[in-house]
Amino acid sequence: MRVLKILLIIVGVIIGLLLATFLYFKVTMNQAEPQGVVSTEADLLAEKMMASVDKVAWDSTRFVKWTFNGSGKHNFIWDKRNHDVQVSWDENRVILNTKDHTKGSKAFVNGKEISGDAATKAVNSAWSYFCNDSFWLNPVVKATDPGTERSIVKTEDDKEALKVQYKSGGVTPGDAYLWTLDENYRPTSWQMWTQILPIDGFPIAWKGWKQLSTGAWISTTHDILGSDSEMIVDVKAGMTLQDLGVEGNPFE
Repeated sequence: MRVLKILLIIVGVIIGLLLATFLYFKVTMNQAEPQGVVSTEADLLAEKMMASVDKVAWDSTRFVKWTFNGSGKHNFIWDKRNHDVQVSWDENRVILNTKDHTKGSKAFVNGKEISGDAATKAVNSAWSYFCNDSFWLNPVVKATDPGTERSIVKTEDDKEALKVQYKSGGVTPGDAYLWTLDENYRPTSWQMWTQILPIDGFPIAWKGWKQLSTGAWISTTHDILGSDSEMIVDVKAGMTLQDLGVEGNPFE
């Protein structure tokens, strides 16, 4: 009984410390979402940002393979031209059509196809993973996607930052991102106003820039609260599956 009381006290202290830490960051870091000026100048700034990572090369890239090392390890093989993607995690493998994941998707557990509610749940999870993880793979090129609005925000040092708000699409419409750019218009950081984060204006640095074999550039590493996190790992791109080291057809 005495040991149980001690354990309860320890658990209470840990919870209290976590809550205090959360409140500290929320109070000290929370920032109101800035209201930018929507203009053709903002559209031009977005074009320059996308050119800095060679959007033309990205658009012509057919296949991309990567692992997202965030809240969990999710593996992807994406046929951008045919809008097919294989998503795998743990013992699960799902084949999605990225234009409409509700039609023709397949789900497998330990190599065996499943059906019914279990398949629907797996497909929905895979779709959520793909929306989030492909966005982190290369959000720069999505600055002019349908449903986006671009505006320019003046920073404290009187520089221009690009705000991109996603009015529709994905799984969390309404999210907004404020990009800070270097002298070559390549992103150095962004601040996020999203539904899933409790802190408004949360800043993350974009680092570890890597040029893919097709010429496009992506950022693989992000500085979060002073600690580098390699979120995109084992990334490969090419015009054939063989360029990625993939044998057979992963979309069957």
